[in-house]
Amino acid sequence: MPDNTQGLWQSCGRENEVAISLPHIRLGGRVWGEDDKPLLLALHGWLDNANSFQPLSNYLKDYQLLAIDWPGHGASQHRPGAYPLHWIDYLYDLECLIEHISRSRTLYGVIGHSLGGIVASAYSAAFAQKVPNWILIEALSPLFESSENSRQRLVRSFQSHSRQKPADANRILMLDSAVKARHKLTGLASNWCELLIERNLTHTQVGLCWRSDPRLKLDSPMRLNFEHIKALMQDHPARVLAVSADKGYRLLSHHQDEISAWYRNLTLVQLAGDHHLHMGNAAGVAAEIKKFLVGD
Repeated sequence: MPDNTQGLWQSCGRENEVAISLPHIRLGGRVWGEDDKPLLLALHGWLDNANSFQPLSNYLKDYQLLAIDWPGHGASQHRPGAYPLHWIDYLYDLECLIEHISRSRTLYGVIGHSLGGIVASAYSAAFAQKVPNWILIEALSPLFESSENSRQRLVRSFQSHSRQKPADANRILMLDSAVKARHKLTGLASNWCELLIERNLTHTQVGLCWRSDPRLKLDSPMRLNFEHIKALMQDHPARVLAVSADKGYRLLSHHQDEISAWYRNLTLVQLAGDHHLHMGNAAGVAAEIKKFLVGD
């Protein structure tokens, strides 16, 4: 277990398992490496959790890696109330987390995958000076859509929330069935599905249940349009490594060249793999991260 001489987290009794108390919420997480090594903060993707960085930790031995669970994921608390969730809320979580860490440690870099990369890309556009190195995996900017979709998105969001049944979160599950379902839906290798799903489940007296916030699967009420994102991201000042997969998501492919031009100091790398290449191709991703960090 890391020493945690600075008191950044509380040990949860199991190896590498920690909790971080922020002013507004308690986050779960995992830590690999010792306190005397440069600290990297890892931010996972939507419906994933801190376990998604376990494969990468095996190849980043020269660093201490702190991977948190976003609110509503893994071992973290859910946001209070029953209101719809929005990705922008994670910006405030990241701000509180960086401020918490910076009181006693120097944060050497932030690694964000998918949703984590989306949040990191937006946050670093405004606060690049807070962390010297930013690594985005399968993300380059926040998602956007035409403003013409705004009304239908709002309607769809309210409809999905009104149909939600609280009892769904307490549905009894079989781990094998959950793994097979995620593998079929996403194509992610079964061993990685199991690693992620185990952390999103909880043991009860009657069996396994989801502990993820069910609101995570519902539509957000609003998404920014291209002009919003352009105004935020243009002339992006941070030092950034962006790693994409040759078989990854292509949601931003039509605008990739324009988005890349928004960055002043961007290194683009494409590697073999799918959307979770930091798990399936952890060695390759880690090699690019180390090359990028050494060049600082």
